[in-house]
Amino acid sequence: MFKLNEIKELIELLDKTSVHELEIENEGTRLCIRKPGKSELVHVQPTMVSPAPQALAPVHAASVAVDNGQVEAAGQHAESAAADANLHKIVSPMVGTFYRASSPDANPYVNVGDKVGVKTTVCIIEAMKLMNELEAEVKGEIVDILVENGQLVEFGQPLFLVKPE
Repeated sequence: MFKLNEIKELIELLDKTSVHELEIENEGTRLCIRKPGKSELVHVQPTMVSPAPQALAPVHAASVAVDNGQVEAAGQHAESAAADANLHKIVSPMVGTFYRASSPDANPYVNVGDKVGVKTTVCIIEAMKLMNELEAEVKGEIVDILVENGQLVEFGQPLFLVKPE
């Protein structure tokens, strides 16, 4: 099985080379990464037969193909807002479920208008029953929250817009 950081490293390495496609198999899982212009998709699929087939989301190295109209509209809104005001996008580092707070009855980590620092936790992304805290990685003010609490998010999907200081 591939770890998320290994996949990220492979994508970054592929982007820096003239190689257009990379295919690797490890422990029953096949990973195929293609640069834009060829297929623009990254597929991770099990090669072992399972009783119930599972659909895996196609992911682009730089952006995400989205089927959900609501998420697509939020992504378009994020792109237009960022172009208008030189805003920093905080993007999802993985596929998972977006949570604004540590528990259903807790206050959200951040709200629109809140000031954040580089190490400020802004949300949790749950992936495979693991809760991953996401830090702002930029100092500034939260201008927009682009996804709803409990919504599924894709790798590279914009979550927050931050006006850098």
